[in-house]
Amino acid sequence: MIASDTLDFTASTTATPTLSRGLAGMPEDKVMLRAAADLTRDIASARPEIYWPDMLASAAIGYLALYGAITTTQPLAMVLLGALSAVALYRALLFIHELTHIHRDALPGFRFAWNLAVGIPVLIPSFMYENVHTLHHARTRYGTVEDPEYLPLALMKPWTLPVFALTALLLPIGLLIRSAVLVPLGAVIPPLRDLVWERASALSINPQYRRRKPEGDFARMVFWQELGASVWAWFVLGWSATHDWRPLLVGIAVLSATAMLNQIRTLVAHLWENEGEVMSVTGQYLDSVNVPPPAMFTAIWAPVGLRYHALHHLLPSMPYHSLAECHRRLRAHLGAESTYEAANYPGLFPMLARLAKSSMKRGA
Repeated sequence: MIASDTLDFTASTTATPTLSRGLAGMPEDKVMLRAAADLTRDIASARPEIYWPDMLASAAIGYLALYGAITTTQPLAMVLLGALSAVALYRALLFIHELTHIHRDALPGFRFAWNLAVGIPVLIPSFMYENVHTLHHARTRYGTVEDPEYLPLALMKPWTLPVFALTALLLPIGLLIRSAVLVPLGAVIPPLRDLVWERASALSINPQYRRRKPEGDFARMVFWQELGASVWAWFVLGWSATHDWRPLLVGIAVLSATAMLNQIRTLVAHLWENEGEVMSVTGQYLDSVNVPPPAMFTAIWAPVGLRYHALHHLLPSMPYHSLAECHRRLRAHLGAESTYEAANYPGLFPMLARLAKSSMKRGA
């Protein structure tokens, strides 16, 4: 277990953190949990007037910038437009996180529109996260071998961090191969279909995770989303082969940058210090990271509420547009010496440095 740089609380009430035992032994801070529930009920509804314009505008800016990067003849303009496209599409893509948490009836048509505008064009339909991400929030699965989104990165060899980040660059090519080749072949080769579903149909980072077969309405949704993604992949490859490969290559470069940005954000979403033990909700919160204002550029690298990732683990169903106000209320109510304050960090680079230092110490 972790001997240092971890937090312990001597009572299940608001307390000042001390450096002691690992977070897996953390008792619940009932005062914090109760305050999180009681102080935020009035802002817990998803607001369509925020969701729809934000998602559609992000996608539109991303595609317009991508078109500009493809058509320009100026290298600098191509790089700048490609960077703008990557950031905008990154924001649009991260609404997949909201889709896993909002009530099915909260935003009528939003899931369909997101898949049509974003999910299928980038070959990441919403089924790749739905019924996966919720396991990450399950009380008895977080940080264990059954958590698809957890690895003890802080306790692994130092070389695992750059490898973890850089493998994201290959994601667009992998997705293209999956939708254009593996899924169609799986339709006629059942063992391949099962393998693709278990190992290559979820946005997960845990190599031991195996996805269960879909059932009922979800299985029907998967079928149509898979069909849409495969048809789109065939179209893109066919058009590129008969017309011009440049749009596809530029698109792959932009989506690789988007995937890299998300992978870097993932590195600082948690402390990654749990070695597979079941944790309390308070322990999960303290193993997660908020990067609130005045941290710089969080809207770029942690958009759609993900700058409040620890708070999200306290209130998983809270819509992204309410998290800043939730944070303000809890901070004011609980005070600077509370458990809540212990998960707030100053920025991206200090967290990356902390993770690298922990990994190098472990490696030594």
